[in-house]
Amino acid sequence: MARRHRLIRVSPRAVWDVLADGHRYAEWVVGTAQSEPARGQWPHKDAAIRFQVRLGPLRLANETVVRHCEEGVALELEAHAGVLGTARIAIELRPWGDQCLVIVDEHPLRGAGGRLHNVGFDALIQLRHRTMLARLARLCESTAPATRHLSRVPSAGPGVEGAGHA
Repeated sequence: MARRHRLIRVSPRAVWDVLADGHRYAEWVVGTAQSEPARGQWPHKDAAIRFQVRLGPLRLANETVVRHCEEGVALELEAHAGVLGTARIAIELRPWGDQCLVIVDEHPLRGAGGRLHNVGFDALIQLRHRTMLARLARLCESTAPATRHLSRVPSAGPGVEGAGHA
């Protein structure tokens, strides 16, 4: 099971707004070229997004289905990857001060990916998550500048910025 987290410098609401936009899926999910809602109302349960994966000149159409949704808190997806099978991807948003701690937990569920799952496969998923979370952070932080709060140490007095903090 591959689990990774990242602190994003916006509110959980701002992160949720990006996750809840089915048209933006391909902007932050590694490996997807285009995305569009396929059925239902994304990100409600059983809604689906159709996306393309480009492998050189090939374009493979796949789908991701919402299996569980707690608005603003959690999104669990089942991503279909053709002959490789499916994967469960759980995304949890936790308030962390005025920022958002995003936790992603992914593992192969069905098909060849599930049968071949091992520590090496988890390492590859970790690399994918690092890039995916960086993309998500960049997207959220650039589209929500009004809600972005960089941590600042309060002033201890005139001319004494950050006194008492290492």
